[in-house]
Amino acid sequence: MQNLQAQIQSRFPFFYGWIIVFLGALGLFFSGPGQTYGISVFIDSYINEFGWSRSLVSGIYSAATLLSGSLLFLMGRGVDRFGQRTMSIIVGISLAIACFWNSFVFTPAMLFVGFFLIRFFGQGSMTLLPNTLVPQWFIDKRGRALSLMAIGGFLSSALFPPLNAWLITTFSWEIAFRILGVLVLTLFVPLVFLMMKNRPEELGLRPDNRVKKMRSDGTEEVSEYDVSWTLKEAKRTRQFWLILICVSIPALVNTGLTFHLVSIFEGNGMGRGTAAFVLSLMAVVGFPITMVSGFILERIKVHIVLAASFIGQLVFVIILLFTESYGMAILFGVVWGIVNGLERITLSIIWPDYFGRKHLGSIKGLAMTTMVIGSAFGPLPFGFAYDLFNGYSEILLLTMIFPIIGFIFALISPAPKKEGMANE
Repeated sequence: MQNLQAQIQSRFPFFYGWIIVFLGALGLFFSGPGQTYGISVFIDSYINEFGWSRSLVSGIYSAATLLSGSLLFLMGRGVDRFGQRTMSIIVGISLAIACFWNSFVFTPAMLFVGFFLIRFFGQGSMTLLPNTLVPQWFIDKRGRALSLMAIGGFLSSALFPPLNAWLITTFSWEIAFRILGVLVLTLFVPLVFLMMKNRPEELGLRPDNRVKKMRSDGTEEVSEYDVSWTLKEAKRTRQFWLILICVSIPALVNTGLTFHLVSIFEGNGMGRGTAAFVLSLMAVVGFPITMVSGFILERIKVHIVLAASFIGQLVFVIILLFTESYGMAILFGVVWGIVNGLERITLSIIWPDYFGRKHLGSIKGLAMTTMVIGSAFGPLPFGFAYDLFNGYSEILLLTMIFPIIGFIFALISPAPKKEGMANE
């Protein structure tokens, strides 16, 4: 197997890390069957086939998502223990099985199991794994590498909804799930098996294809940017807990706004179509910003960029509070898209930049658990506020507190220094 991998590597006249970026993008792409944009196309099929209520299906989906997110830290531990390659193969096979399971669902209990499996292995694990893999291969160029990897996520969100709709219309929802399972099993898993390596050191390389620097005593010199912390060591730092709060805020705020955006716009005299257009506009604007943000983060300290993103978040919440016209809705969508594009890479790069590569799975797994829990609870306060005040002005005013907290916490959280644990 090592000889085969060496032969594959020799065919490329560039740093093998860019092949890893492609595999990471492929992982994000094949997270599609477990993402909300992929599953949402199947919801009406369940309702029409079995006569289940929309509230029942939605409740099962929310509960399964919350459970899957709460267990993501286990996947992070598995990454640190067995490596991304082994875990990617296991997750790919498991995601295919989850797709097959969902094609045989006929009771609410089976639906809960199906949603849990497809969310845990699809939305959760297939997002976690690439975000712990690519940072192993890059330090100086980590920002641009993660930006390029993000293309896989954008393509997934663009292609899976129409693909799923076509498969359901042409065949059936059962066959559609089986085809998705076969695609994961025949395209993603073999490429991971043949081409993925956990770290550049396994191929005798260094991150960014650096040349090894040796000390006078014959030992290898380790860059200050490649010092690794264990999860236990990271937890002792002030920065870990402040950044953990910071990364949960966008998940909470963005999910709450997205879930209730149609209702918010309708309450301000605009229709469902305007809300749909704003969501599309946000994605269109966010894509190039994501591409640029990786290069920005190679030049500006990540906590400064994170703090700036919270200023942007405060701005778009204020704009939404006063949005009562189509022009203001467009302005809101543009600013929201810019901020989301900036956040996407910033929240991915901050953990490896702060705590290194070796134990990134455990650290990132805990961070993703926090983010998923935040997104699961995001819509609740908006719903309660609407029932209580018959509108969203009060909850939008309250929401402004979160980006202010995020701005302060990010600003006072520069990268920790490990020497003697002095800056913890």
